[in-house]
Amino acid sequence: MATSGTTNFGMDFTEIAEEAWERAGREMRSGYDLRTARRSMNLLTIEWQNRGINMWTIDQGTIPLLQGVANYALPADTVDLLDQVVRTGSDTQQSDLTINRISVSTYATIPNKLTQGRPIQLWINRLGNAPEINVWPVPSSDIYTFVYWRMRRIEDAGAGVETADMTFRFLPCLVAGLAYYIATKVPEMMPRLDMLKMQYEEQFRLAAEEDREKTPARFVPRMGRI
Repeated sequence: MATSGTTNFGMDFTEIAEEAWERAGREMRSGYDLRTARRSMNLLTIEWQNRGINMWTIDQGTIPLLQGVANYALPADTVDLLDQVVRTGSDTQQSDLTINRISVSTYATIPNKLTQGRPIQLWINRLGNAPEINVWPVPSSDIYTFVYWRMRRIEDAGAGVETADMTFRFLPCLVAGLAYYIATKVPEMMPRLDMLKMQYEEQFRLAAEEDREKTPARFVPRMGRI
């Protein structure tokens, strides 16, 4: 027999919810069942972002740096920055320069936060719901561009008819996790909790181990005096 010849399997949210309810122990029966599953899925994907890096949520952005301006807003759905540089020039004359991330404590100890020059340090303010960056020294001209690679938030489940905002590799993990979340809310499903939890953690481990950069690691020793 011939194979399908396709590799585009996906699931919209209703199919994900139906599969999760069935794994939890019964069929999805009402609009409320769909609504509570959608709420659980949103909480589940937030949990994933607390666990670590989700490769499909990484994207690149730029912010033009302005002379005399130290503070710049990041997109509101930014979870955190993974890497960043300060860029000068363009095309074949482009040059990316290192900018080091520092803590709020280190930033607070800088004597003169208005000193101007080429930015070499960066504090990312994640204390509120609107992340922002503070660069030091403050840009001395408009020739600099801040280039960053960030982890964004996973998109919400929506109205229940959209597809999930994730790579296909995480669909088994999503269904297993949603089944576990659902079972925690239904008393008659409590006997299945341990099994569902084990399945969820195993699926997350498999997905997370695959969802990574497969490059050689290089360790550089640092020498210093005591």
